[in-house]
Formats: sequence, C-alpha cells, structure tokens
Amino acid sequence: MFYIHNVPDRVRLNGKHTMIFPTMLYYGYRRMFKKMIFIGWRSHVAMMPFVLLLSHSYVYAEGPETAVSNPCAGPLAMLAIPDGPTVAYSACVVPFGHVVLETDFQHSYLRAPGGTAENYPEAEIRIGLPGNNEFVVLAPNYNNQRPEGAPSNSGFSATTLAVKHEIGYTDKWLGAVEALFTLPSGSKAFGSHGLGVDIHGTLTYSLTDTIGLTLQLGVSSETGPELSGGKRFTSFNPIVVATWQPVSKLQLYDEIYGQTKTSATKGQGFNMDGGIQYLITPSWEVDVEEGVRLTGNLGGFTHYHGVGMRFLF
Repeated sequence: MFYIHNVPDRVRLNGKHTMIFPTMLYYGYRRMFKKMIFIGWRSHVAMMPFVLLLSHSYVYAEGPETAVSNPCAGPLAMLAIPDGPTVAYSACVVPFGHVVLETDFQHSYLRAPGGTAENYPEAEIRIGLPGNNEFVVLAPNYNNQRPEGAPSNSGFSATTLAVKHEIGYTDKWLGAVEALFTLPSGSKAFGSHGLGVDIHGTLTYSLTDTIGLTLQLGVSSETGPELSGGKRFTSFNPIVVATWQPVSKLQLYDEIYGQTKTSATKGQGFNMDGGIQYLITPSWEVDVEEGVRLTGNLGGFTHYHGVGMRFLF
C-alpha cells in the first residue's frame, strides 16, 4: 500500500480507477539502496523461474542532518503497514514482536449471465520477525456465488503462506520482496488443485509530502480449482497504485492491477479499484473500496464494493 504524510520531514509509501493512486505510504526512511539487480524470469509448464530484486543497503550516518526515520513506524504507521485494502502488498514489514490482523468483506456483481457473490473474511495474519522479515498466513476465504439462472455455488479458497523481506529505504524510496506459496487446499470449486508460487518485488516512491506511488511486479505459477480442471498456468502480474493523504488520518488510493493469464484457458485481465482509509487509533484502521473490471475476466465480476479493518497488536 502507498501512504503519505503531510509533515514536511516525513514521507510514506503504500502498497491490495481511471486514476492511479498507490498503496504504500511512508513518512521517512533511514537507509537507501546501494545497488539493485533484476535477475529476470522465464516460464515453464509446471514451475517457473522468477523475478527477484536483490539489493544491499547501508544505514545513514547518525546526526540531525542525515538520519532518516523508519517509514513503517510512528503514530500513522497503520496507514503504511497493512497489505489491504489494495491488491498490491505493502513494502513495509510488521515490526518484530508485533502482529497485524487484516480482514475484509466484498460484495461482487458477476459478469453475464449476471448474479452476485460475497467473499469473506479475507483474513490475513502477519507476524513480525527479526531482520526486517515477516511471516504471513492467508486463511481460507469463504465464497458464495449466486449466478442468474443457475444453482448457487459456495466453498473455501486455498490457504496461502508467505515470507516477506524489507530490503531498505531512503527518504524517497522503500522496497521489499515477497514469496507466497498457495497450498493444495480449499473446496473443489474455489480451491487450488496443486501448489502455487507467487514471487514479486514492491517499490514505493514519494512524489510529494502527500502523494506517493507504488509499483509491484511479480510472476506466479498456480493451478485452478479441481472443478475447472486444475490445470497449471503462469502469469506476469503488474500493479500500479497511488495514494493521496489530504489530512493526517485520512488516505485516498487508486489502483490498476492485472494478470497476463487469468486461468489455463483464458488470457489477460485487468481491473481498477479505489477507496478511502481512515485511522481510528494508531493501531486500528478501517477502509471502504469500489472496484471495476477493465478487460478480461480477472475475478469474474463487473464491479464490486468492499469494507475492511486492520489491527496492530
């Protein structure tokens, strides 16, 4: 997610339509990238090599003129740390010794022949580890679809485990890499037939004290649900997000996200979403969002509404 802070010496970056606003906002950094290498990727039928960013960072020299504060800390950190509500993941990791719980509800309007669907609780548990790392559990999500002229369909999505490493930050940039592993689990209609892997890098940049941008690039190899054949497909997944913080506790965002393959038999799909985030307390964030299909069949909807909450413990 991309977040920005309107205090001159702080910058935030954020990183889950027509406009583009990022999802990872940060208000200050103490380290900068020394070098960054793009390894590259190429696809394979069952498993794929992937894109990875490697970098080495150094800490700024101590002193009032050079010290850069941690962009993922402070009273407004919960506008920067959460992965949601954007599809892009935050470049912040959860601080060591803390846990973040995120949950969402989404109501969607299905493409032809029409109908509606709900997804909840979209629960994500993130645990801060030493060394600027975190461990993530994406719990099974309940799906209930009611297509017009057809029987309703419901079930659970697969469980996903992930590890994230925050590479480093400066007063303008923040970067992270993350690997997600989708387990062969979930229901026949909404689960994963085999093991899925998603590798991505996230970079956030502060344009001004109140506007930030996030770019996330990733490669995934996953399988469809058993009922749809369970075949494997590989996709390149770009996301661009932008955020604007007009006042201290309020954040607006817009995002465009997509995949070059949405299933083993279907091509690209791109969607757009935007929303409002509000910080009730330093450890409690709430948000609302609206999403819309642009092209393809990513998600199977024409548009959707959503609400969410995020807690820091």
